[in-house]
Amino acid sequence: MDLLKDMRTLLIEADNYALGAFEFWSVDSVMAILAAAEECGKPVILQASPLELNFMGWGVVERAVTYLAEQSSVSVALHLDHADDIKWVKMAIDSGFTSVMIDASHHCFDENVAITKEVISMARPHGITVESELGRLPGAEGAISVEESEAYQTSVEEAVEFVKQTQVDALAVAVGTVHGFYKTKPSINVERIAQLNTALDVPLVLHGGSGTPDDKIVEAIKAGIRKINVCTEFMDAYGNSYYDSRAKEDYRPTVKGLFEPAMMAGKEIIKQKIKLFS
Repeated sequence: MDLLKDMRTLLIEADNYALGAFEFWSVDSVMAILAAAEECGKPVILQASPLELNFMGWGVVERAVTYLAEQSSVSVALHLDHADDIKWVKMAIDSGFTSVMIDASHHCFDENVAITKEVISMARPHGITVESELGRLPGAEGAISVEESEAYQTSVEEAVEFVKQTQVDALAVAVGTVHGFYKTKPSINVERIAQLNTALDVPLVLHGGSGTPDDKIVEAIKAGIRKINVCTEFMDAYGNSYYDSRAKEDYRPTVKGLFEPAMMAGKEIIKQKIKLFS
């Protein structure tokens, strides 16, 4: 049995590659992620925001998901994604999570610093990694929605001051990706990633990994990204599989007829991403 790992340790060990952080919403989605990671022989980050956790049930995550992760043959971190309220952080700490993200990027700089520091004071005594976000990505993630006009990329100068004041373990940066699928042609600021990587001594996180061109992902990793979040493409693989299965002439509404193909489709997406990030 391999105990759950803290995310910071896994990110520091990621030398010249990035760890995939994959959103889950059910036991079978966790099984798909872990099966893909085991086939690739790579560590993985299981993550969910309060939206998915409330849907699934925190007790299920604490028991079933933690059990599955601890039985895995690869190293696994359990991460709370995009918590916009400290109450979710408290619940994650009580539920066995090894990492939390507090997203206070919609607040002013000073308030973002203050909230992040409060979360760190709660999490660090438990050995729990803290990720925060600076800059704003367009799109919707959980309860947070950002219009294009409200989005802005992460400033190097602000990032240096933010990390200095908070001592955060990992920093999610806004460099041109979006939450969800792109509505326009992606334009990823790889130069800004490199500048941030040079100026900071903490792992950089790229949110909005779905739909980002493979060559830009590779460039971003070379520039210093060490964690990449994927949600939309994974969920979309499940949804498309359901449609495809139901369209078959011999379709029957059974676990093997509907849910198993979806899990396999999801697993293949995760495998593709892990290989790309590696």
